[in-house]
Amino acid sequence: MTFLQGIAASNGIAIAKAYRLVEPDLAFDQKTIENVSVEVERYRQAIEKAKAELETIRDRAKVDLGPDKAAIFEAHLLVLSDPELNTPIEDKIKTEKVNAEAALKETADMFVMMFEQMDNEYMRERAADIRDVTKRVLAHLLGIQLPNPSMIAEEVIIVAEDLTPSDTAQLNRQFVKGFTTNIGGRTSHSAIMARSLEIPAVVGTKTAVEEIDNGDLVIVDGLKGEVHINPTPELVEQYRQVHHDYENQKAEWAKLVNESTVSSDGHHVELAANIGTPNDLKGVVANGGEGVGLYRTEFLYMGRDQLPTEEEQFEAYKAVLVGMAGKPVVVRTLDIGGDKELPYLDLPKEMNPFLGFRAIRLCLEEQDIFRTQLRALLRASTFGNLKIMFPMIATLDEFRAAKAVLEEEKQKLVSEGQKLADKIELGIMVEIPSTAILADQFAKEVDFFSIGTNDLIQYTMAADRMNQRVSYLYQPYSPSILRLVKMVIDAAHAEGKWAGMCGEMAGDETAIPVLLGLGLDEFSMSATSILKARSLIKNLNKSDMEKLANEVLNMQTTSQVVDAVNAAIK
Repeated sequence: MTFLQGIAASNGIAIAKAYRLVEPDLAFDQKTIENVSVEVERYRQAIEKAKAELETIRDRAKVDLGPDKAAIFEAHLLVLSDPELNTPIEDKIKTEKVNAEAALKETADMFVMMFEQMDNEYMRERAADIRDVTKRVLAHLLGIQLPNPSMIAEEVIIVAEDLTPSDTAQLNRQFVKGFTTNIGGRTSHSAIMARSLEIPAVVGTKTAVEEIDNGDLVIVDGLKGEVHINPTPELVEQYRQVHHDYENQKAEWAKLVNESTVSSDGHHVELAANIGTPNDLKGVVANGGEGVGLYRTEFLYMGRDQLPTEEEQFEAYKAVLVGMAGKPVVVRTLDIGGDKELPYLDLPKEMNPFLGFRAIRLCLEEQDIFRTQLRALLRASTFGNLKIMFPMIATLDEFRAAKAVLEEEKQKLVSEGQKLADKIELGIMVEIPSTAILADQFAKEVDFFSIGTNDLIQYTMAADRMNQRVSYLYQPYSPSILRLVKMVIDAAHAEGKWAGMCGEMAGDETAIPVLLGLGLDEFSMSATSILKARSLIKNLNKSDMEKLANEVLNMQTTSQVVDAVNAAIK
């Protein structure tokens, strides 16, 4: 039995067989073959296996992801059947007497290079199709199974170096019981998605991919951040009991689902949920969410090969607003960049993408994309309580420019006879220190603040939150971070505005008592954290937490703050 220590990224216990979501090694040696007819037949069988696999994936994609995603696999099937590709490969096997792997790779590389050099964008995209298809055929020739999370049909625990947001979005909760990764932290997108999907996760193990083989029995302990590989029957039984106890605790929290969030001395705060897609609403309602504090709209743009249309976006926003039945829904406009890429936008690679051309910076330059999203949002506004939030605002000029674009689209829609909501609150994410420091001026012009602590912490501490070697600097309880949070809350209240928080810190049980004391109005978190947070707040006295907050603001270190919080809430 092997034990790995990582970071507890999503609560719960999972016990299942490992499924490695890792790109396999498709290296091979070129060989001279004697029987060319046997080799050609081997190649044709690999093609047929690839076709059968793609047909299954296509059919499942139609049901789970829609016809637009399935069309990608239709294109791949056409490539597999194309004699322009297959004939040269078979000819090369016959005339040069090379193995099928070598003939396939050499011919495919030639076509890829040819298509990539063409001026026509559609033809350049075909290069990617050829690359994907030939990789699948090569894998069959080598007898290697390519990983595909959407094809999982038994209970598994995903093992990966990391999971992209689009990877995570494809995970089927029915079968994927948990996951573990080599890299990442509590605020990495894979961790955030795991909490949305309500599946246990341990990230940052450093060596899970190296230590775990396909089919190994794995325990993921998302409460302690532990991973056990091929555990003893005794340990499995112990963990089944831990899982049982945790489920009982969740049942106790569930009794609070229809209650409002009120401290022991009668102070009400709002507990909202962070979501990525309309499908997440079930979790929000099931966990008693009092609103949506962050709708990450970038997931509408990811895992596809073109921008979503205005109509597609309108339907998604409408679904969330209708689903929340009048409760507030804060929608963040497109936040692409950093670790979230859209391959079809063909943006240049950057040395520091987190500090680069992303979020509102991209939207103000690529205004066609921005205006389409704003029109869809404005059209959906009559279906619920919509609030719009701009991300990554660093200056007042940026906010004013974004607001001006919104006003222009609003006037266009009104002139077209479109009915809009009478009042749509307009706010910003506070995730850049310059904005927090100037919050008193921003508060005169915005309707609300939502503090994005995931980025605010990494920018304040100058420490990449995805970098394991500086992860010790990701300190949500640092007095410096708490002072910035206080500045934002105080600035909002001075102008009669509200302040929320949509970073992971909002659902952190060590941070919640201090945030309550600082006067935070809205806590937005993963839906699965809401009931636990509500239970905690109901046992806190706000007046006492105000005293605690004043004390910790004058402390020197994170550890002092943690000790003070633990002492205060015992």
